[in-house]
Amino acid sequence: MILYGIPSCDTCRKARKALAAAGHDVTFRDVRAQPLSPAELAALLAEFGDKLVNRASTSWRGLSEAERARPAADLLAEHPALMKRPVVEDGGRRTLGWAAAAQAAWGL
Repeated sequence: MILYGIPSCDTCRKARKALAAAGHDVTFRDVRAQPLSPAELAALLAEFGDKLVNRASTSWRGLSEAERARPAADLLAEHPALMKRPVVEDGGRRTLGWAAAAQAAWGL
């Protein structure tokens, strides 16, 4: 199981802790230190679409209108912290965020 996020994200820390406590072997991937490849980013965008961009984030609010109009793939490649977190992946299944539906998908 891979959890994609950033180490300073409280939600990522909560998800990682809950998944580990439930017996999942979680590998954390810091998307700033190890950016997503174009193929990984394309796969996530194909599954989640524009929901992958966190428009409620401080990073988003710091962008100009021109930058916000750019394609999601370009924005996320340039600003990894714009990704809604966490993305949890295991065995071909993926969830986005840490709401009740995502937690239920992983048996929590």
